[in-house]
Amino acid sequence: MFSKLQKFQSSLTIGKRLYHKISREAFEAPDLKETVTSSFGSFISGVDVDHLSQTVLQRSKRMILDNIGVGILGSTSPVFDICLNYCQQMYAQDPVSSVYGRKDLRLSPTLAAFANGVAAHSMDFDDTWHPATHPSGAVLPALLAAAQMLPTNSKPTGLDFLLAFNVGVEIQGRLMHFSQEASNIPKRFHPPSVVGTMGSAAAIAKFLSLNANQCVNALAIAASLSGAPMANAATQAKPIHIGNATRLGFEAALLASKGMEGNVKILDKTLGCFGFSAFYGDYEPQKIAPLEQTRFLLEDQDIAFKRFPAHLGMHWIVDAALSVRQLATANDGAFSPSMIDRIILRVPVSRYINRPFPETEHEARHSFQFNACSALLDGEVNIESFRESKLQRDNLNELLDKVELQHPEDNVASFEKMYGEVVLILRNRDVLRGRCGTFYGHWRNPLSRESLLDKFKSNASYVLEQDKIEAIINTVENLEGVRDSSTLTSYLQ
Repeated sequence: MFSKLQKFQSSLTIGKRLYHKISREAFEAPDLKETVTSSFGSFISGVDVDHLSQTVLQRSKRMILDNIGVGILGSTSPVFDICLNYCQQMYAQDPVSSVYGRKDLRLSPTLAAFANGVAAHSMDFDDTWHPATHPSGAVLPALLAAAQMLPTNSKPTGLDFLLAFNVGVEIQGRLMHFSQEASNIPKRFHPPSVVGTMGSAAAIAKFLSLNANQCVNALAIAASLSGAPMANAATQAKPIHIGNATRLGFEAALLASKGMEGNVKILDKTLGCFGFSAFYGDYEPQKIAPLEQTRFLLEDQDIAFKRFPAHLGMHWIVDAALSVRQLATANDGAFSPSMIDRIILRVPVSRYINRPFPETEHEARHSFQFNACSALLDGEVNIESFRESKLQRDNLNELLDKVELQHPEDNVASFEKMYGEVVLILRNRDVLRGRCGTFYGHWRNPLSRESLLDKFKSNASYVLEQDKIEAIINTVENLEGVRDSSTLTSYLQ
């Protein structure tokens, strides 16, 4: 039996070979001594749909639906336009894969993955896991593009799609659980640019039915394509971290499929700082248990879905600000900056989300001060809150001038443990407090199905007509019964 990849390669060989000859050994796993890395390769290659519980299937479908919605919305952003123009100017062989929000436009599969990955993170509206990363955006765009890339006689089913998606998410989670440092809000590099690239490589390796040895090499190659410094957070460059993760992981799997090799112990601690531990100083990897003992992390650790497009940490401080605003307006129902003498925000120490006077939408999405003051002023934070006209308001700047940040020792820079507190000291000397320990949408307090659908419909309506919105919802919610997963892409423009 030929694998999906072999069928795909055969379909592209017309008149001349478009691929270098692949040696027989490239499709046969050698007898490797069991290592952490080889256990990952065995898991990616061997896991099947029977290992997906109903909980995992349901949670992953919610992730897919949410990420499609934020990607479609993100296709309206300026940073997406920049990246799409770049992709269109590049040489694109086999332009078969769709782009969010652009009817009839096709790009080569990896460039489509890149563009859609940028869209997914262009407004910082995508899901977040613990330890902290954005798992869906690094994987979903690659799978959507790959589904269109494969020939008609080898299209993956909806269950194939769900399995590959969960493999990509699982690899990200496993790698991050090997480090205590990864549990905290990042300081040095943006996690999806590292673990997301590895997850994309794993997802595509599974989607193309690569063997264990090829899966190991895909991870090794992906490690060489990983990493982005936090200095580019709150800039237009940050969304390309996700775009690169999904694209470069995709390319790593394709290179591995063609016989490229990397270090087969890339995930093992024995390599020291020469291996994956270069990213985490406290890296303590463990082998993945045999398949009969496998339990997906998503079974026990749900996902956080954002209610507005900003860094996840903002959701604590916004909910705290909204609660204290209710107290401040309890008597006359009106809120005015003039009633406030000082605003104290009690938040964790995190340099890149401490921005007293943000000047751009991207800085505003990463500013405790801006999000707290927007919530106080408007009684909500939403997509419109980050428009340039909103950033320049005099009454908003009046509030920002009154903000003081405090960092209590018990407020840990971790999405699992942090809290947000807003204290208003009024002109009449009254002191009002609002605190949020778990916002609505956090994995401890998940969005309801109705709330998730409302978010998706609102986001998608910026681009799509109602019939396509409903078709996407129906397809994703019944994905395990879909015979050809590439049909999902037909609704995305």
